[in-house]
Amino acid sequence: MSTSLRSRMLCAAFGLGVSILVLSHSAAAQTPETDEVNRLGTVTVTAQKVEENLQDVPISITTVSDEKLTNLKASGADVRFLSARVPSVIAESSFGRTFPRFYIRGFGNTDFDLNASQPISLVYDGVPYENPILKGYPVFDLEAIEVLRGPQGTLFGRNAPGGVIKFDSVRPGEAFGGYGRASWGTYNTMDAEGAVNVPVNDMLAMRLSGIYQTRDDYVDNIHTGQSDQYEGFEEFAGRVQLLFTPFDNDFSALLNIHGRDSEGSARVFRANIIDPGSNGVGSNFDRDKVQFDGLNMLEQEAFGTTLTLEKSLTDTIKATYIFGYETAEVFSRGDIDGGYGAVFLGEGNYGPGLIPFPSETGGGVDELTQTTHEVRLAYDAGGPLRGQAGVFVFDEEIEISSTSYDSLAEGNPLNGLASRAQDTSALGIFASLSYDVTDRLTLSGGARFTSDEKDFVAERTISSAGAGPVGPLTETIDSDEVSWDVSATYEATETVNLYGRIAKGYRAPSVQGRLAFGDTLSSADAETVLSYEAGVKSELFDNRLRANTGVFFYEISDQQLTIVGGLDNTVALFNADTGEGYGFEADIEALPMENLLLTAGLSYNHTEIKDDFLVAPGCGAPCTILDPAVTDDTGTVIGYNISGNSFPNAPEWIGNVTARYSIPAPNGEFYAYTDWAYKGDTNFFLYESAEFGQDGYWEGGLRIGYASEMGYDVSVFGRNITDEEALTGAIDFNNLTGFVNEPQTFGVELALKF
Repeated sequence: MSTSLRSRMLCAAFGLGVSILVLSHSAAAQTPETDEVNRLGTVTVTAQKVEENLQDVPISITTVSDEKLTNLKASGADVRFLSARVPSVIAESSFGRTFPRFYIRGFGNTDFDLNASQPISLVYDGVPYENPILKGYPVFDLEAIEVLRGPQGTLFGRNAPGGVIKFDSVRPGEAFGGYGRASWGTYNTMDAEGAVNVPVNDMLAMRLSGIYQTRDDYVDNIHTGQSDQYEGFEEFAGRVQLLFTPFDNDFSALLNIHGRDSEGSARVFRANIIDPGSNGVGSNFDRDKVQFDGLNMLEQEAFGTTLTLEKSLTDTIKATYIFGYETAEVFSRGDIDGGYGAVFLGEGNYGPGLIPFPSETGGGVDELTQTTHEVRLAYDAGGPLRGQAGVFVFDEEIEISSTSYDSLAEGNPLNGLASRAQDTSALGIFASLSYDVTDRLTLSGGARFTSDEKDFVAERTISSAGAGPVGPLTETIDSDEVSWDVSATYEATETVNLYGRIAKGYRAPSVQGRLAFGDTLSSADAETVLSYEAGVKSELFDNRLRANTGVFFYEISDQQLTIVGGLDNTVALFNADTGEGYGFEADIEALPMENLLLTAGLSYNHTEIKDDFLVAPGCGAPCTILDPAVTDDTGTVIGYNISGNSFPNAPEWIGNVTARYSIPAPNGEFYAYTDWAYKGDTNFFLYESAEFGQDGYWEGGLRIGYASEMGYDVSVFGRNITDEEALTGAIDFNNLTGFVNEPQTFGVELALKF
C-alpha cells in the first residue's frame, strides 16, 4: 500500500472514529422531542422479489435513492454515476453513454463488442436487460436503485454470477401529485425531468414521467480548425405506466411503456495523452482540444413494454407474471486512432505524437429484440415457512454491422464491412425456501436450472486491409447448469443481525467474431462462481447509526476473459482455469446530531487470475509490459504470462462519503450536501504495463440550496469540483490513446413537488 493511500485510509478511519464518538455523545444528549425526529428510517428492498427490511436480507446490499440519487446524477450524468459511489462497484464505457460495463467485487467484462455478455445483470422493473446497449437506459423517476453483490443465481438466474443492479420505477398511486426538476450549467448543460401521477378513476391510475438531457459540444478539433465539435449529447426518455385494478380483490395489471432517443458524440479517444513509462493523463492532454481526421457520432433509439400481472390465488399463494419486450437500434462511428494522418505520410503529416496508421471505425446494432416471460408463485401463510417457485423464458435476436473508413481519402469513404447475428434462447426453472427455525434463526436456500443456446453467424464483405471476403462462419454453443444458494440469518440482538451465505452463480458461454479485423471466430465455455460471505447488519444508538459490514471470498471456474484491442483491434474469447477474489465491504449511515446526515462506504477487493500458465498478447501501442515475456523455440515473443494479474478495471480500494447539513429557516431550510468518491489504482487490460492504468483519485460534488415547506427547492451545484483529470480507460491498438472522466461543471437547479 502506498504512503499516500495509507494516509488516506488512516484519515478515513480517524474520521469514522470521530463520527462515532460524536454520535455516542449526541445520542445520550437527545431530548425526547428530538428523539422522535432524529432517527434513520427503515429501508425496504425487494432483493429477494418480496418486500423486506434491508437488515433482514442475507445479501450484501447497497441502496441509492432520494436526495443521494438526485445529486449523483446531476449535470446530465448517465448511469455510470454509480461508479465508485457504491462499495465494490465500478462502471465504465469505451462506447459512450449507451454501453455501460459494470463490475462488482472486481468481476466484470471489458469486451466492447455489441453482443458481449456481462457477469453483472441489470434488472429494470423486473426485466433483465441482457445486452449492454439496453443497460444504458436513463435513470429517472425511480423508487430506488438496489445493488446486490455476489452471485444471484437462484432468483435472477443466468448471467448474474457477479451480482445484480436493480432499478425500480415509481409506480402509479392513488393520489394526484408529481414533481419537476430543471437545471442549467456549464457547457450549456440542461437536465430536466419530471413525473405526474393521475388517478383516472377507482380502477385506473396513470403515471407519466420523462427526462431530457443535453450538453453543447465543447471540444475543438484543432486539426481542422473547427470549434466545439465533440462531447455534446442530447437525450430524451419517457415512461407511461397504467395501473389497472378492475376488481374488488387484489388483482393488478401494470403496463409500462418506455423509450429513449439519443444522439451526440461517440466516445472521444485522444491519441498519445499517456506519457511513455507512466500512467494517467500525461503532458499531451488538453480536455478542450483534439486533432481528428475522422468523423465522430452516436445515435440510438430504444423502445420497450413491460406488463406485470399480480393476483393472490389463495390466502397463502400469490402469482406474478412479468412480460418484457425490448428493442433497440444504435450506430456509433469514431476516430479510433485519436489523431490525424499516419507516420508513412512523412513528418508533419500526423499527430499528435506517433500515429502508425489511421483507424476510423463504426459499429451498429441494426436490430435488437429481447423478449422475456417470468411466472412465479410465492407462498406465505404467516408461519415459519415461506417460498417462491417459477419459470423464466428468455429470447434475444441481434444483428450487428462493423464498418471501417478511409480517413485519408476525401469524404472518409467506407472501406470495410462485416456483419454478424446472434440468436439466444434460455429457459430457467427456480425455487427458493426460507424457514424460521427459531424466533432468531432463519435458514434459506434455493436452486435454479438454466438451459442456454446461442446460434452465431458472421461474415466479412469488404476488408479494409484487402484480405477479401470471409464466411459466413457459424457456431452453435449451449450449456445446462444448476446454480444455487444457501444462507442463514441470526438475530444476535434486537438491533444486530448476523448472516452467512454460500452461492453458486453461472454465466452462459459466449462467442465472438469481429471479422472486420480478423478471420476466425472465438468462443468461451460457461463460467461458474462459488462465493462465500458473512456479515453483520446493525442499527445502533437508537436507530441513529446503521452499519452493515461483510467479508467475502469467491472462486471462478473457467473464467471467461476477453482480449480486446491489441495489434489487430479484435476481440478474442478464452477461458482461464480459475479466478479468485476476496475482500470486505462496509456501508454506514449516521445521524450524529440534529440536521446532519452522514453516509460512508468502503470496500477492498483483491482479485487474481489463477492459471498455471496463461498467455495473452501484449499491447499494440508502444507500451512497457511488466509481465514476463513468453517466447517460442526461435526466441520470438509470442505473448506474456498474465497468471497472477488482477482482473481488468478492478481497483482494490473504493470509498465514498456524503454529508448533508441543514439550518432551519422560516418556512423551510437552508442545506448543504457534498459527496466524494475514491477509485483506487486501476489496471485497464489483462496484461500489466507502466502506461495503461490510472492511480487512485478522488472526485467530489457539492450542492447548496434552500428547500421550502411549500414544495420548491432552489440550489446551486457542482460536479467534479476539484477539476480532477483522470483516465477511465484506454485503447490498446495504435498508440497511447485514452479516454477521460467527466469534466468539472457547475449549475443552478429549480425543483418542485406537488
